[in-house]
Parts: sequence; C-alpha cells; structure tokens
Amino acid sequence: MPSLNKLSESTRNSILTLPVDVNESTPFTPVKKPLSASRVAIVTSAGLHLREDRPFTAGDPTYRVIPSDAPAASLVQSHTSIGFDRTGVLEDINVVFPINRLREMVAGGRIGELAPHFYSFMGAQRDTSAIKERTAPEVAGLLLGEGVDVVLLTPT
Repeated sequence: MPSLNKLSESTRNSILTLPVDVNESTPFTPVKKPLSASRVAIVTSAGLHLREDRPFTAGDPTYRVIPSDAPAASLVQSHTSIGFDRTGVLEDINVVFPINRLREMVAGGRIGELAPHFYSFMGAQRDTSAIKERTAPEVAGLLLGEGVDVVLLTPT
C-alpha cells in the first residue's frame, strides 16, 4: 500500500474513513492435534481466483473456491482496491497465498495434508454485513465439512 501522503486527498480521505470492525473478543479454539497430522486450508481476502472464474467487483461479498491442487500460475487477482500494491503478488503469489510453501510443508511432513479447497474473498469491504451474515458462515461450513483442522488466514 502506498504512503497516505502519496495519495490524492479524496483517496486518502476515503481510506481514512473506511469503517473497520472492532471485535471486542476473539474466540479461542485450541488446535486439537499436531500440524503434522492436521488438514490445512487457506482463506484469503486477496481477491484471488482461477482464470476462468468470474472476477471480483468492488464491494463483492461472494467468495471463490480454489482447488488446493490448482497450479499457482492458474490464479489471478481481481482485487479492486486502488490502495493495494499488486507488485509483490505479480512476482510471487505466495506473498498473499502461500500455496507452494504449504505444499512444501506437506512434502516435508510438517503438515498432514491440504484441504481439497481453499477460499478467497475480496478485501477492502466497506460493508461487511453480507460476509458476516451469509458468505463467511457458508465458507466455515464448507471448511468443517471438508474436515479442516487449521485455517491459514491471509488478509491483504
């Protein structure tokens, strides 16, 4: 993200007035088994999806399903925030979506296995109500249904 002083006044004001959820408490869920025996998934807000998927649009509360065996080169980013610097993502998708690093960890026995699917949302949301009320609970249900033990959250 660029420095605020490098942005136009209207863009700077837009970012500074972006509503942000404040969670007064965070539920703690202890890990029930070692990572070496756990099924791991990624949930990201990087606005990633497969090339053939519908791109994200501004304020889009939907999510995209990414098969965990999808080649990193098959992923694209349609995140629409003007304050998001995509340079690192274009150079290495693992900056925001460490798919290759997790695969290496599975191969090395540090993680049990990858979940069949990963999930991507579009970040920089002004209204998070649809995500909190509908799409996040849907993804949580999908993760539970796939027997996921650990979720790596990659906010961007």
